Amino acid sequence: MRVTKSAFTVFALSALLLAGASVAQAQASRTWVSGTGDDVNPCNRLAPCKTFAGAISKTAAGGQINVMDAGAFGAVTITKALTISAEGFFAGLTTSPGFNVIVVNAGPNDVVVLRGLDIDLLNGGTNAIRFLAGGTLVVEDCILKNGTAKGIDFEPSGNSQLLVKNTTIVGFNNGANGGAILIKPTGAGTAKVALTDVRMTRSTYGLRAENGSMVAMRDSVASNNTNNGVIALSTAGGALDVSIDNSLISGNGIYGVRSEGSAAAIVRISNTTITGNNPGLSAATNGQIISYGDNHNSGNVSNNNGAPTSTIARQ
Repeated sequence: MRVTKSAFTVFALSALLLAGASVAQAQASRTWVSGTGDDVNPCNRLAPCKTFAGAISKTAAGGQINVMDAGAFGAVTITKALTISAEGFFAGLTTSPGFNVIVVNAGPNDVVVLRGLDIDLLNGGTNAIRFLAGGTLVVEDCILKNGTAKGIDFEPSGNSQLLVKNTTIVGFNNGANGGAILIKPTGAGTAKVALTDVRMTRSTYGLRAENGSMVAMRDSVASNNTNNGVIALSTAGGALDVSIDNSLISGNGIYGVRSEGSAAAIVRISNTTITGNNPGLSAATNGQIISYGDNHNSGNVSNNNGAPTSTIARQ
């Protein structure tokens, strides 16, 4: 039988449409992973995947990957809106030496939620969570530990938000490169950050914020870090504003709270205890530490408590 050119074209287009439909059907709004799963599975409840990397290609944008039972689910790169949720089960993640565990490089309006994860980089991984681009990153009920770089390395290239809640970050202590949370927008990027009930400890620093950042930290702890508990560091250009409320800054090896830089860096503190640091408060160059007058800044090493650059009344 002779096949005409037009008939062949119709056949080819139909095949492409069927293939596209097959790919679309393969992506579900909700998928599952299990410690006994297999990445060749479709990632539904009856046939879950083994790793987050295996499940993400089968999960639609805006969808959710759920943890069915305890397991180790590997590293993953997220390029779309997505929720990874482990509620009531141990969800361990790790990676090979020198690599990040979770990388977020998503679209400008994408929301990525990471919930209930236990990320341990004891085998030499670098960042637990590295954010390059996206609309909003939410990290809640997580434990991040033992990396050679950052617990959360938030370096957005656009205008992005970070929300961290009820999370412990410990053991990111590898000299100058280590730290619990780094906020450092790149290029024209900006970062709006909210930290609530976050515990940052035994790292090179607790929180470090740089140009283009607006950070609000509340009900949190920055303690027993090698260098600074909280540091706001500005260079040329870009606003930098850090607010600390109802928090504990204690036992840090250099500064409890430090504000410095050639451009204005502002740290505001209220109802916060600063103790056991070496010293407590420190401002340099154009850095400012503004107190609301209700803090407890005492008991720092050699009584070197330091002082705010100004005190204002609560309104």
